[in-house]
Amino acid sequence: MKLVLAAALAVLAGPALAQSIALQGPDGQAATLSAADLAALPHVSVTATQHGKTSTFEGVPLGDIVARVGAAQGKAVHGAELATVIRITGKDGYQVVLGLAETDPGTRAGKVLLVDRADGAPLAAGDGPFRIVVSDDLRPARSARMVEKIEVIRLSTAKPAAAAHH
Repeated sequence: MKLVLAAALAVLAGPALAQSIALQGPDGQAATLSAADLAALPHVSVTATQHGKTSTFEGVPLGDIVARVGAAQGKAVHGAELATVIRITGKDGYQVVLGLAETDPGTRAGKVLLVDRADGAPLAAGDGPFRIVVSDDLRPARSARMVEKIEVIRLSTAKPAAAAHH
């Protein structure tokens, strides 16, 4: 019986471990970040209260993640890069957008992390395996759950919408 239960748990755990995030950079660069890749990166923690519950989240700064696909970091986040956004999409289709500068610790004190752990354990199935946590938001609306895609979009090179003619 124990062997059957262990096999069933291994099958259930398999897909969660195999999940990954598709990354797209500002110039079309693409990469995939697996759960193992994220777990191997240096983590930082932040304590945040969301929906009345205070938790300690562990993850990787989002700026470090998007730098893997060519996003600017540090002093390079100036000028046109201030019109660069990061669109985060969850498995359920929920999307949030952050300015690239919001992920730069030299620009603001709050942390934006791609987390894979809360209170010392992997994220619950309804939140993970990956989640964005914006530490200083007053409500967690931008803390997208079940993240599966992160895109860096440079708005300064996008064509402006055509003016309406009367």
